[in-house]
Amino acid sequence: MWRLYQFPLCPFSRKIRLLLGEKGVAFELVREDPWASGDEFWNLNPAGRTPVIEDAERGLVLADSRAIAEYFEETVDKTPMINGTAANRAEIRRLVALFDENFYTDVTAPLLSERMKKRLVLRQPPDSGALRQAMKLAHGHLDYMDWLIDNRPWLAGSQMSLADLAAAAQISVADYLGGIDWAGHEQTRGWYAVFKSRPSFRPLLTERMEVIQPPAHYAEMDM
Repeated sequence: MWRLYQFPLCPFSRKIRLLLGEKGVAFELVREDPWASGDEFWNLNPAGRTPVIEDAERGLVLADSRAIAEYFEETVDKTPMINGTAANRAEIRRLVALFDENFYTDVTAPLLSERMKKRLVLRQPPDSGALRQAMKLAHGHLDYMDWLIDNRPWLAGSQMSLADLAAAAQISVADYLGGIDWAGHEQTRGWYAVFKSRPSFRPLLTERMEVIQPPAHYAEMDM
């Protein structure tokens, strides 16, 4: 069985968990805290980042969420997530990069730093200015998602894709950390509520970090 080395609030780990869930791939979770990784994990991934997935029986180790996603797209026929025409697939990859890079840099990473790392590792108070800026930038990203949802059934087109998984993974972490103001974003809120009801997503909603608790609406289906 696959072993997925992950951290509960790592959005890239969440993206792969969602992908494996949608494809019906069995796996077991191994928690890897980013501030306490040992030599064994660094030997698996010299970059020192989650997620990493391993099939010990085959001696196969895959690192980097996009590389892992591409591997399972190529090897598991069920529920394709990079689908459609060449133009459709390019659009999916564009949006995955947007959420993995821009949304993460603007929103998820600052929230993780201020509300998780400073509390659990550095024992420092958060920077309220940095939190306000992250939430302001989140509004801009949600505005764009609202526009996408107004014009498409799913973010990248007519079918659910890896773009939806990447977006849901980032938003779920930001929402857990109280960084999403849903006011004025009914389109994205409705899309996310539907996504939260999927079997692949439900395990994420039950997990809790020690000390850090999510807002009351976090696990609610209708938010």
